[in-house]
Amino acid sequence: MAAPVDLELKKAFTELQAKVIDTQQKVKLADVQIEQLNRTKKHAHLTDTEIMTLVDETNMYEGVGRMFILQSKEAIHNQLLEKQKIAEEKIKELEVNSTTVISEVSTTPAFSLLGILT
Repeated sequence: MAAPVDLELKKAFTELQAKVIDTQQKVKLADVQIEQLNRTKKHAHLTDTEIMTLVDETNMYEGVGRMFILQSKEAIHNQLLEKQKIAEEKIKELEVNSTTVISEVSTTPAFSLLGILT
C-alpha cells in the first residue's frame, strides 16, 4: 500500500520540479529582456539629450537599413521619446509577467516540498 503512494508522490514531485525549472528559465529570460530594454531606453535618452543641445533648425540623418533619411530635429526627438516610452511599457509588462509566473508556481500546494524558487 505504501508503494502506490510513493509512486504518486514521486510523480507529483518530478512534475513540480519540471514546473519550477521551467519557471526559473522564464524568469531568467524576462530578466535578460528587461536588461536589454533598459539599455535601449538609456541609449535613446542619452541620444535625445545630445540632440536637444543642437539648434532647432538642424536637420539630421536617420539610419534606415542601408540608407539615411533626412529628418528634422523634432521628428528624431519624437521618435526617441516614443522608443523610450515603448521600452518602459515592455519592461513593466515583463515584470508583471515574471511575478505572475513565480506566484503561480509558489501557490502550488506541493511547492513547500521543494523550496527552490524564491
